[in-house]
Amino acid sequence: MLALAATALLASPALAQAVRVDGGTVAGKRWNGNTLFRGIPFAAPVVGALRWQPPQPVRPWHGVRASLDRPPSCLQNDYGWNHSDFLIGAEDCLTLDVSTPSRTGKLPVLFWIHGGGNLAGGPNDIILSDVGRQVVIVGIRYRLGIFGFMSHRKLTAEQGASGNYGLLDQLAALRWVHRNIARFGGDPTNVTIAGESAGSQDVSLLLLEPAARPLFARAIMESGTPGFGMRFRTLGESEAIGAQADRLLGTGGSLARLRAAPASALLAAALKLHDPGAPDDSFIWLRTTIDGTAIPGDPRRLLANAAPKPVIIGSNRFEFGIGGGKTERDRFIADAFGDRAAQARAAYRLDQPDPSADPRLGTRDEQIATDLIFRCPTINVAAIMAARGAPVWHYEFDASANGQKTAHAAEIPYAFGDKSFARGLSLKPYWVNFIRTGDPDGGDLPRWPRFTRASPRHILFSNESVTTEGALRSEICSLDKRI
Repeated sequence: MLALAATALLASPALAQAVRVDGGTVAGKRWNGNTLFRGIPFAAPVVGALRWQPPQPVRPWHGVRASLDRPPSCLQNDYGWNHSDFLIGAEDCLTLDVSTPSRTGKLPVLFWIHGGGNLAGGPNDIILSDVGRQVVIVGIRYRLGIFGFMSHRKLTAEQGASGNYGLLDQLAALRWVHRNIARFGGDPTNVTIAGESAGSQDVSLLLLEPAARPLFARAIMESGTPGFGMRFRTLGESEAIGAQADRLLGTGGSLARLRAAPASALLAAALKLHDPGAPDDSFIWLRTTIDGTAIPGDPRRLLANAAPKPVIIGSNRFEFGIGGGKTERDRFIADAFGDRAAQARAAYRLDQPDPSADPRLGTRDEQIATDLIFRCPTINVAAIMAARGAPVWHYEFDASANGQKTAHAAEIPYAFGDKSFARGLSLKPYWVNFIRTGDPDGGDLPRWPRFTRASPRHILFSNESVTTEGALRSEICSLDKRI
């Protein structure tokens, strides 16, 4: 019925010419000068027997699939900030959106991976960005939380590995782009993968994943690295979280019972899962699991051996703090710095009373959280890639309204929306230049020098100016050798 209705609507001036893709034909809608194709399946529905399976080839359909105004987001709990995605959540969610200004030619492609802790969110904001007037944008959906990242010993026995299904979904979507994007006017040899927070972490994992590297040309990483500086999780540790889910659901280790469990019960159980190696349980699906398949080995070694690709990478001057008070802070410092923990504590002057909060960096504990979760791992990843010969551009973002300190994800409207700072400058022209050519510089923009091991410079985007700075937070980050 849907296909017949969509076919009838093709005569409408609001609809664009149909496009043939893997599995069938899709129709787009004209929007703000572009054509939007929303809700295109790139894999089979991951329900029933395909729950916790690697993504399978898309199932063919008949007729023409219309572009959906609100394609279902992947299933997720409601954390408040993601309420709109929660309301439209579904387990059958492996679709992507394409925004194109023209179906002719060979335009650069932005492949966007949304953030949200790998447990929530969707691509609905970036797909509507006016960056899409200059490049083709692809926004993807991937399995989240317990559906996308849970390992289980029975799944490992069945498949040889388990967990990281969300990463496998992203790889499947990249392969779809490689096969199909030329039909939307995109150039499959000129793809930039990009993401923020968990999306940025996932971009970093695609950078080191051998199967993914031939499918894109460059990457943008906003506030996220492999594991966010946390110790990588072994498959056994990840399977222990799956065992917790078994106990909570009363499924007794049976895959059949797990796959038959109501999605609502799985979402409820997910709220009670615990990872003792994470700063708090909002990070549970951000600790990178070395499963042997999606992540075939130690991420640091894989990244150090990966073919060099151009990268923009950075973080915000203030991101967010962590809970747990001084006990959790001290544990985090000990875990992060190891035998250099005493040096780090001295650098932070933890033997002295808490100083007044810095208006831009926050309280001392907030500075420690931003350093250890974002700033230092970002610098270390930049250094690894630069040592490999990759062209790397490093940034720190510190622009905000009304003199307030910046925050996690605050840079997104400056990169993909209409916000600007000093003298009308923004991140957007740098990002667009990079997506188009692999170099953020161009035109009348203040020059952005590359980051190298010998000269670890970065550009500071602030309310007042765009300036080139030297090594960032070296008194702390020089002590931290994690990624």
